[in-house]
Amino acid sequence: MLRVGRVTRMVAGGCAVCHGGVWFVGRQDRHHTHNPRVMTATASKPVLQISAPDFRTIAFDIQGTAPLVINKFSAKAQDAMRATQEAGSTAKAKKNREAKDFEALFNGARHISDEGWDGIHAAAFRNAAISACRAAGFTMTRAKLALFVEADGFDRDDRTPLVRLTKGEPEMVVSPCRNSSGVIDLRPRPTYFPWGATLRIRYDAGMLTDSDIANLMSRVGLQVGVGEGRPDSKASAGLGNGLFVIL
Repeated sequence: MLRVGRVTRMVAGGCAVCHGGVWFVGRQDRHHTHNPRVMTATASKPVLQISAPDFRTIAFDIQGTAPLVINKFSAKAQDAMRATQEAGSTAKAKKNREAKDFEALFNGARHISDEGWDGIHAAAFRNAAISACRAAGFTMTRAKLALFVEADGFDRDDRTPLVRLTKGEPEMVVSPCRNSSGVIDLRPRPTYFPWGATLRIRYDAGMLTDSDIANLMSRVGLQVGVGEGRPDSKASAGLGNGLFVIL
């Protein structure tokens, strides 16, 4: 380092661009264009670009390979729960136990549209597709934004979006189950087999291709399932219900 008056010249390790590797600093460094503060102020900032959404719709005809069991939270059960909550402390009074109406429970567990056809909650297929991403190596949080199942109609009681069952009639199947208290109970459930439907999937083409959607829904039908007793059930390992193939 050489000092000449008020100018300090750094020969070793100096700027590789200016003055043959010599740095000029101090008050007389105003000409030096590689000042970090100057570079920061003059450097161009990257421009954030967001592409326009490119949503497309693809349709699949599916056919069940295992029974489809539906378990809607019935309107009657909701009304009874509301009445208990509105009654407050008076609801604790001992009441007579009503006889179980299996036919009413069976019909109350069905998803019936305004037009009268039976269906399955549209979110059942979307949730199953998101879950299937674990087997396909696709981030589940991204899948939530990438695909949606279009509804064919809505439940006449609670406006739940439905996918129409194009094949199959409901049959009452009474099965034993264990309540949260541990007591064994008998529950009637609408069961469809054979069954079929047409799925219309709306997806972001900037995130997934039509082949991705087809492969993902194939995994849903073979590995995840929909409805009660599906292999991907949160409460158990499932009963193998709700599986299907793409036609």
